[in-house]
Amino acid sequence: MILPQPPLGGAPRREAVPFAFVAETDRFRSNVTPPARQRPSLSQVAGRTLIGLTVVAGLVGSLLFGMPAMQSGPSAGHTQQSEASDGR
Repeated sequence: MILPQPPLGGAPRREAVPFAFVAETDRFRSNVTPPARQRPSLSQVAGRTLIGLTVVAGLVGSLLFGMPAMQSGPSAGHTQQSEASDGR
């Protein structure tokens, strides 16, 4: 008796499925309803809101603090002079 050999790579071979069976699965509807989702408690809603506000505040703060660093060219109020150039 000769047993069929699995293809190289160890993946099992797919069996042929009759078309009528596949067509029936499109019409199948389950009569089992999933359980209702639980509503989040007030503390969970408040926690998620605070986390969201913290993330948004961090992004806005990093943008505000990073904008001066991204400006190119010397600014009018900040001129650099070394102490060696002072006439001691």
